[in-house]
Amino acid sequence: MLTLNHIHQGDSLKLLPALPESSVDLIVCDGPYGVTANEWDKISNIQEFNLNLIKEFSRILKPGGAAYLFGKDDCIDFIDYRPHLELKSRIIWYQPSRLAQGRLNYTNNYDVICYFTKGLRPATFDLDAIRVAQLVELEHRKRCENVPSVKNGPFGKTKFNELGKNPGNVWGDIKQLTYKSKELLSRDVLNTIQKPEKLIERLVKASSKEGDIVLDPFAGVGTTWAVCKNLNRNFLGFEINHQFIEMAETRINPPAQEFCLKFA
Repeated sequence: MLTLNHIHQGDSLKLLPALPESSVDLIVCDGPYGVTANEWDKISNIQEFNLNLIKEFSRILKPGGAAYLFGKDDCIDFIDYRPHLELKSRIIWYQPSRLAQGRLNYTNNYDVICYFTKGLRPATFDLDAIRVAQLVELEHRKRCENVPSVKNGPFGKTKFNELGKNPGNVWGDIKQLTYKSKELLSRDVLNTIQKPEKLIERLVKASSKEGDIVLDPFAGVGTTWAVCKNLNRNFLGFEINHQFIEMAETRINPPAQEFCLKFA
């Protein structure tokens, strides 16, 4: 039996069929990319692998539910996902600080996050929860809004929002973890297993509400779990590596610290 707010050990492709139809509000899937030498990342055909995931996601998502699938730029190329989910956007998570490892080609310095919904209209998209600072100076923006061609034109009702702007589909404001990051649990999970909490937080805030069920089929060291706990979402995770599960459980429920009372 699968229980909420817990990481279940096992192969996600075997555990996903155990979930009922239309039972999950949001899926955050940071699984294999098929590009590294790690044992868990050795996928012969990443597109076929992702298509099988997308089929399962379509079955278990509630109408209007969302799924975010991480990968490289070709992660959903050459597959027909359209009968299953609606691709709303390919978000570029841009990392200009990555080492320039390319010698015969341009260095890859971004990941793709494919944003899918079950149906054309998402059940939840909370833009106000994820707005970012305006790049244009406030006073200048307000002056532009009073230009006659804008004020009297077809887009005159588009006003400056004090909360900020839509983050768009290229995210360079959230940096990847480094060896010095306080939230990094182990160097072994840097840049492959553990993503920044701010990144996952943006996805969860945008596409779920308090009390919703968020599934992470490749839970790793529990970043999505930590974010869901902070944001009052219900979490369900799958992970095949027992050491990662132990790290996640310690992260979410750290052992009580022992201390001694000194009496005068």
